[in-house]
Parts: sequence; structure tokens; C-alpha cells
Amino acid sequence: MKELYALTDWKIRYAMTKAFFDARMIEGSSIREHGVMILSIVEKLKNIQADFGKEETYIDMILQSLPPSFDQFIINYSMNGLEKCVHELINMLVQYEAMIDKSAPSGTSWRGFSL
Repeated sequence: MKELYALTDWKIRYAMTKAFFDARMIEGSSIREHGVMILSIVEKLKNIQADFGKEETYIDMILQSLPPSFDQFIINYSMNGLEKCVHELINMLVQYEAMIDKSAPSGTSWRGFSL
């Protein structure tokens, strides 16, 4: 019975890759929270040796998980040919979010929500 319900490597790998592929940041939510969740999943995948091999793959998937309010960041990132690790990318995204929040005119937000 114990073997029937034991977590196998496949089950753990499947759960972690599913969580990673399904990760989508909701418009208006915190990039910091999204980043922490993504970093946690990436570390777990690496720990069970189920990672995707290249840091660039993680970067691509993280950028694809972002809402439209980060489109300008994604354009700038790709046009400038930046090559960052996952941790550096998350830090850049946090800084970008703070910048767009500060530059939003009074009474509005760059995310399209009224304040």
C-alpha cells in the first residue's frame, strides 16, 4: 500500500513541470510574488534533475508568463540582447514594476485599473 501512494520521481517531475507551464501572472498582481513562485519551481526542477538544461528556456517561459503590462519590458529585453540568469531577470522585473507604478499618472495605473 505504501508503494502505491509514494511520490515517484515521475509524479514530482510532472507536478513541477505542470506548475511551471501553467504559471501565468494575473494582471495587477505582484511580480515579486510571481517571481518567488517561479524561482521556487525552477529550483525544485533543478534539484530533481528535471530542469530544461538551458537558463534561456526558463527566461523565455518566464517572459511568456507575464501579462500585457510587461510587453514593453519584453520588447526592450529582446531588442537589447540581454542575457541574464533567472534571478537577475526577476530583479529587473521587480524594478520595472516599481518604475511603471511610480510613473502612472494620478488616478490611473499602467495596468488599466483605476486607483
